[in-house]
Amino acid sequence: MSYLLSLLDKSPIAGGEGAAEALARTVALAQRAERWGFHRFWVAEHHDTAQLASSSPEVLIAYLLAHTARIRVGSGGVMLQHYSPYKVAENFNLLAALAPGRVDLGVGKAPGGLPLSARALQAAVDPTRKPSFAEQLAQLDAFLDDTVPQADPLAGVRATPRPAVKAERFLLGASVESAQLAAAEGWSYVHAGHLNGDPALLERVFAAYRAVSAGWTPLLAVGVIAAETEARAERLAANLRMFKVHVDTGQSVTVGSVAQAEEYVRQAGAREYRIEEKAPSVIHGTAERVRAELERLHRLHGVREFVIDTPIADGAERLASIELLAQAHFAAAAA
Repeated sequence: MSYLLSLLDKSPIAGGEGAAEALARTVALAQRAERWGFHRFWVAEHHDTAQLASSSPEVLIAYLLAHTARIRVGSGGVMLQHYSPYKVAENFNLLAALAPGRVDLGVGKAPGGLPLSARALQAAVDPTRKPSFAEQLAQLDAFLDDTVPQADPLAGVRATPRPAVKAERFLLGASVESAQLAAAEGWSYVHAGHLNGDPALLERVFAAYRAVSAGWTPLLAVGVIAAETEARAERLAANLRMFKVHVDTGQSVTVGSVAQAEEYVRQAGAREYRIEEKAPSVIHGTAERVRAELERLHRLHGVREFVIDTPIADGAERLASIELLAQAHFAAAAA
């Protein structure tokens, strides 16, 4: 077995429970993931949603680091468009100083919410002076490495504390352009296959990243549902729905319901739009069938690490799915 498994957790809030229960489950899952042998445990950033409790990954990462001992913990990811790269660098330098060799900084271009939450997060930002995402990423890199150019107005400013071991860096994306940007900046790239699992796109993304990065291979995030039987996995997967909204500004976003799609249109003030239902990109079946599909993707694309997202709201069902996969994967790896 020549690839690693990691987990992405969004702290979903199931019906009838509150955020405290969802976050306690995230902590328990991180501790189990460490015992089972997962390589990383990442938490997401989502805003203004009653279904997810993870709105501030940096805060949650600090708590998870304190309640685990070995597993790498990080963000999947920080939505960089909302924030000062300097502050992001400070946050992750501090985390890396608290837990040397265990911190991952993953950043993404998406808003992590609907237009009004994005507006609230950027209320103090002058849109005419806002840098592009590529410029923000380059600035973040410079602050993390203490390499701000002398000609820069911010030259001499340091993102302290300076950790002995820097946070490992990842760019999360779902396009060839994102893969090329990551490679050009020297960042590891994580392709969001759980949001867009199109095989042709995956082939182009991996080729583009390798071409610019001199042979590095992206990580691949995948949606996974494992169950005791094929029929049970099929029923769990059948509950999933995904909708892509296209508005007249040229923007698009993927959401989980028609109601969310319509709310996005309303908040964006779009007069022309299109909502299309997309087939969720989820590998599902028995744990052995899931493991076989991961093995196929590993052989086909040379994937060195999969980041597993299990899109099941019910906590017990989600835990059971992850445990089944862990048993199948790590037993095979040991053999």
